[in-house]
Amino acid sequence: MKDLVTGIIQDALQTVIDAGQVSLDTVPAVDLERPRDAAHGDWATAVALRMTKQTGMPPRQLAELIVRSIGEHETIADVEIAGPGFINVTLSSRALGRVIAEARGLKGDFGRGKPKDCYTQIEFVSANPVGPMHVGHGRWAALGDALALVMEHAGYEIRREFLLNDEGHQMDVFAESVAERYMELLGRDFDEDMIGYKGVYIKAIAAQIVEAEGEVWADRPATERRAYFRERSYAQVLENMKAVLARFGVVFDHWFSEHTLHVPDDEGKTGIQRTVDGLREKGYIFDEDGAIWFKSTQFGDDKDRVLIKSDGVATYFAADVAYHADKYSRGFDYVINIWGADHHGYIPRMKAAVAALGYPGQLEILLGQLVTLLRGGAPVRMSKRTGEMVTFEELIDEVGVDATRYHLVRTSSDQQLVFDIEAVSDQSANNPVYYVQYAHARVCSMFRRAAGVSGDHDADVDALAASLISVDVDLTLLSADAEIALMRKLSEFNEVVERAARDRAPFRVCHYAEELAALLHQFYGKCQVLSDDENLQAARLALVDATRHGLATALHLIGVSAPASM
Repeated sequence: MKDLVTGIIQDALQTVIDAGQVSLDTVPAVDLERPRDAAHGDWATAVALRMTKQTGMPPRQLAELIVRSIGEHETIADVEIAGPGFINVTLSSRALGRVIAEARGLKGDFGRGKPKDCYTQIEFVSANPVGPMHVGHGRWAALGDALALVMEHAGYEIRREFLLNDEGHQMDVFAESVAERYMELLGRDFDEDMIGYKGVYIKAIAAQIVEAEGEVWADRPATERRAYFRERSYAQVLENMKAVLARFGVVFDHWFSEHTLHVPDDEGKTGIQRTVDGLREKGYIFDEDGAIWFKSTQFGDDKDRVLIKSDGVATYFAADVAYHADKYSRGFDYVINIWGADHHGYIPRMKAAVAALGYPGQLEILLGQLVTLLRGGAPVRMSKRTGEMVTFEELIDEVGVDATRYHLVRTSSDQQLVFDIEAVSDQSANNPVYYVQYAHARVCSMFRRAAGVSGDHDADVDALAASLISVDVDLTLLSADAEIALMRKLSEFNEVVERAARDRAPFRVCHYAEELAALLHQFYGKCQVLSDDENLQAARLALVDATRHGLATALHLIGVSAPASM
């Protein structure tokens, strides 16, 4: 629809130029935007204001010439000039009716954008595999996957990646903790001071090893026991992570092991060493005090950074640089990382490293704020089950996947999120996810009633809609304010998806879904759908069917189901 209106105004402008009414060296492109106030129409352009300097004519005079050249058009109900020379366009009901056919024809592809030439990786969650994920990890999971879904719908080719921080001191502490709990459970001597991770899940892992393998590891050397427990326990935690995320609807294309960056290849060099060597060849490395440094300040960082310490051990930053070198070696044009807010100070050095690697401007880092858990307005700090932190898995056990995902996405990632378990679990119109899902289910129910199968909740609603709505349905009958409002909102969906993808803001899809649901409920209150007027009934059924597809697609982009009954 936007392209159609743009073309009409562009043609009118060309007519003005061809008639010699204005003289221009170059013809400006017509850019449209939505007016802030719906009373000002569907689209607005400031093209007349942008032509003033070139033509020397007042913008309102230019706007009048353009509007006069538009004339009557079946797509446009009204054109007016506002303020200093804005041109406001109101679409006709016939034009708005096209969005109904579009939504019904495209179904799940409604609002899909044109393919973008940008192969993009989104890395998110990336929790240390040493224990259960917390609620913050759940927020990154919901946000990252919703962003991927929205960007895919906007036309980007997306790959989801999880970085496993399976190297370093925390993995050693994890292995020691499980090993000591194992010895404790067997009644053997153990060292409480060696148990760095105190959670009950450590004892549970150790108990599973006792059950599966008995005392076979009790008399082995401590180093051998810890090495075995490290791999076995890590695999167990990883399996749980994958299971919880899959249950949440998040499936990663790739799980990258940080450990692989520390393993020498056939030539005896690790990924970190190769990355440092590459930066040295480019002149971005210097040696000082026995350490190897990256010239980070050449790329805007406030100080240079150590990659290899004087004892020969690589820093965490060195591993991150090597990891990003690996990302770009896999052909990604653009990389998006979703990190916790506590990583804010880490951004400049990471962007500096990516620029030095040869990919300036191709890394974007989104910071997610923390989640505050409440229950009925009171803070929740401890799990009822374990007496420790509330895990992500416990949260979805209690609240459910749909409600959890929706509310974790609904707030912008740069804002702190207050998650009240009681409010999110509430199945009433006060709960946004329930409100939107109910709107979708309400349409499905209407089609079942119209087809006389109201008791059959498994009925194919697409098939029912096809049987009730003729191909040549007369959509010009839709002229009531509530009908026009619904069609206008449906016509905005493509732009909502594009902006949400561009601004990395999937929460906007939630807000759109709520607005669309509200307009549908208002429509029901003002317009009787099922009636004796067969033509009007068919037109209104087509409208609510299109709205059903809009709601279902919006919910899908958030990773939430669109139930046919509730």
